Amino acid sequence: MNQQTQHQLTIKAYDTLGTLERILRVVRHRGGHIESMQMQTIENNLLILTLKLTIKRDLSMLQNQVAKLEDVISIE
Repeated sequence: MNQQTQHQLTIKAYDTLGTLERILRVVRHRGGHIESMQMQTIENNLLILTLKLTIKRDLSMLQNQVAKLEDVISIE
């Protein structure tokens, strides 16, 4: 069985209707378990979402899928 490792992701995205829900859905579908989450809106309708999560699968797969969402600007 794969060991779960903890990671932190910071996602910058456009704050449009449903953006947060779409990001969280991708995290859930890719096997991520969110330990903590912080979100803030900044100028020009942008949001910064910081997630601390554990995941059994490869983190790069999750990052690639989140990056494909149309509202996501960057992911670190």
